[in-house]
Amino acid sequence: MRGAEKRTAAMRRAVKRPTDKRKVAVRRALTRLLAQLTHFGIQQALSCVFPVVIFASLALTRYIPLPLLPRYDWLLVICLLMQWWMLRSGLETKDEMKVIALFHLIGLALEIFKVHMGSWSYPEPGYFKVFGVPLYSGFMYASVASYMCQAWRRLRLELVKWPPFPLVVPLAAAIYLNFFTHHYWVDIRWWLTGLVFIVFWRSRVLFEVNGSRYRMPVALSFVLIGFFIWVAENIATFFGAWQYPDQAGAWRLVHTGKLSSWFLLVIVSFLIVATLKLVKGRRPRTAQTLSGEGPMQTM
Repeated sequence: MRGAEKRTAAMRRAVKRPTDKRKVAVRRALTRLLAQLTHFGIQQALSCVFPVVIFASLALTRYIPLPLLPRYDWLLVICLLMQWWMLRSGLETKDEMKVIALFHLIGLALEIFKVHMGSWSYPEPGYFKVFGVPLYSGFMYASVASYMCQAWRRLRLELVKWPPFPLVVPLAAAIYLNFFTHHYWVDIRWWLTGLVFIVFWRSRVLFEVNGSRYRMPVALSFVLIGFFIWVAENIATFFGAWQYPDQAGAWRLVHTGKLSSWFLLVIVSFLIVATLKLVKGRRPRTAQTLSGEGPMQTM
């Protein structure tokens, strides 16, 4: 009987040992996953320093009236000071600031047209307003480009199998123009969305998290960034950054249809930032990777 008991105990230990190893392996994998997600979240938060300042300023000026200037003008002053500090501190380079300024102008032109068409409004007074649009509004678009520049550097982004620019540039131009033309002609945003997935079907973005390299479909990154901008838009309208017609009586959630608009607009900003990185990189491998001619990096 003792021999049988010993054999049974040995069998139990043999069965338990692999089970314990699996538990340890699963625990280690979960711990590493949590650490990687935490590190990724920290890098993303650091990349969002400009948008965070804008949100904090919206909340501050909403509940604490500031003297001398209207609220919209104070927001412009804060954004200008923030832009100066980011350049002075080295968080942004001069070339990145030029890209951000370009996107500021692109966004401001879109704002002027949309306000004229009644898509949304800026009901509060302000000295620095152009055709009913406060100048600070362009910085909300510029903050998206600022985030991309920061994230590109912090996560060491690379683009693999990037479509040729003669194909991407007309697509981005058509996307931007459709924001204007759909008021007078048919809205082709869904056709453009389908083209985006076709054109960027093979494109991947490589990024680094705590020494490990990962990859993601570029189209998926557009969707994710567009979603978080929509979330940010809800926060901004809650604090009165601007106002949609259905928010005139009381604040309500921004319509989910705006997700498609932000998804498409992200492509325009992404193209501008990618072009900057391509021109400034001037390294054979990086240029090949961005243009889609280089090999896929081993992960």
